[in-house]
Amino acid sequence: MTEFFKTQQSGRPHPTEVECGYQTVSGPSGRYLQLSTYGSDGRQSEKKVSQTLQLDRERAAMLLKIIKETFPDLD
Repeated sequence: MTEFFKTQQSGRPHPTEVECGYQTVSGPSGRYLQLSTYGSDGRQSEKKVSQTLQLDRERAAMLLKIIKETFPDLD
């Protein structure tokens, strides 16, 4: 993943929810937080990864900042 950027597109809550697994992955460039989403419970096939994001330290810090701006009451 290269960057986060704010969009001006309209959005709405998704009609279904998915599960998200996380793990730490190590590579030649360092450590990453890997987030993997799985299809919704209504999916006809068995549970499998739909999309994976890998965040290095810098991108994880950016995401943390975005989360704190979105939910300022979180500590």
